[in-house]
Amino acid sequence: MPLTAPTDPTRLMMREQATDVSEAMIVDALHHAPLPFGSVEAVGVAMRMLMATQRADLPLPGMGQTLQRWQMLAAVGAVDLSLAKVYEGHTDAVAILAELGEQASSGLWAVWAAEPPTARVTYHPGTDGGTLSGQKAWCSGAAVVDWAVVTAWTPDEQPILVSVRMRQPGIRVEADGWNAVGMSASSSVAVVFDSVAALAIGAPGAYVERPGFWQGGAGIAAVWYGATLAVARRLASAHKVASDPHAAAHLGAIDTALRAVRALLVETAEWIDAHPRADAMSAAFRVRAAAEAAANEVLLRTGRALGPGLLCADAAHAQRCADLPVFLRQTHAEHDLAALGRAVANQSHGWDL
Repeated sequence: MPLTAPTDPTRLMMREQATDVSEAMIVDALHHAPLPFGSVEAVGVAMRMLMATQRADLPLPGMGQTLQRWQMLAAVGAVDLSLAKVYEGHTDAVAILAELGEQASSGLWAVWAAEPPTARVTYHPGTDGGTLSGQKAWCSGAAVVDWAVVTAWTPDEQPILVSVRMRQPGIRVEADGWNAVGMSASSSVAVVFDSVAALAIGAPGAYVERPGFWQGGAGIAAVWYGATLAVARRLASAHKVASDPHAAAHLGAIDTALRAVRALLVETAEWIDAHPRADAMSAAFRVRAAAEAAANEVLLRTGRALGPGLLCADAAHAQRCADLPVFLRQTHAEHDLAALGRAVANQSHGWDL
């Protein structure tokens, strides 16, 4: 795969714009990679660069350094969201395995947990491991990962988590079915398993019952936040702000929205570290909703303030603005808000200053 020279102007511009140490670390580690990434293969190359330089070795959530973990997730989100999708999956897989008493084998990991009614996989236990059969939907990075943590079902309809090595007979990664413009390089296609070797991770139901399930769900907000920052910085650095009061007003509104989300991310990370065994569902839904609302506002206001120029001329910015709305749809929108509302009913004391 051709790679650009270390003087790639897009990379240099991103390095100069990076205001966070962790983001600068990510950009520097990807010094040979062209941005934005145009294929899942390019994302795979970039991930292995990050892994080789220990940029994918993150603190586990709930262990006292959750904010530092989220800072790295945000940094990758600011660089490229298709990369962030695969990066978050790899780091989540490592955290899941650790929480359930397993150690991740070397290589690039993914977590595939989508459960649409039309696609499910069945795990058949055996005397030494078991086998996995069926079709799994929305498998980000399937063409480039080495291992996957997969949600499955036992023959008696019990939910189970399994690990599967991807380089073995009986696995087919679909070549089509992912037609998105946004997040195109994540290539979240279907994978078909035909009686392939797999190992159960934990007991039935352990995946969603562990504290880390919602801790990991909250961490997605950091990825969105990082990408939102990268969009907002294009307005913050624009000369137009000094001469155009409307552009300045848009930036003022963006500053207000971003600082509110930043404060909530810090608060949520601190709460998780202080309560590592607590149910973090409400915290996850809250911070995700806040990050989504800010992302939508930033996309709208930067577009109105700057016009079509960047969207037409700046490939990285244009790709990010296409990626972010697709990634945000990982939420369940009003369903998540309704779940949050039910969880906090009669708990308005949590709003007190």
